[in-house]
Amino acid sequence: MFKNFLLKKMLRTKGVPEAQIDMFINMMEKNPQLFETIAKEVAEKVKGGMDEMTAGMVVMKKYESELKKLV
Repeated sequence: MFKNFLLKKMLRTKGVPEAQIDMFINMMEKNPQLFETIAKEVAEKVKGGMDEMTAGMVVMKKYESELKKLV
């Protein structure tokens, strides 16, 4: 998919190892709705004044059990 190609390219430029990129893409393909929900919640927290890294960690912690099922 073109979307996956762009995502891989972006993650490579950020220095993410290839194995982690593949794992992340596979997780997203298994449950895209979960990642959509996570992205929306992170965006809301950032809009509320939280920095992006902290917002991501807080939201990921909230969905930790669902994410572990995808690995």
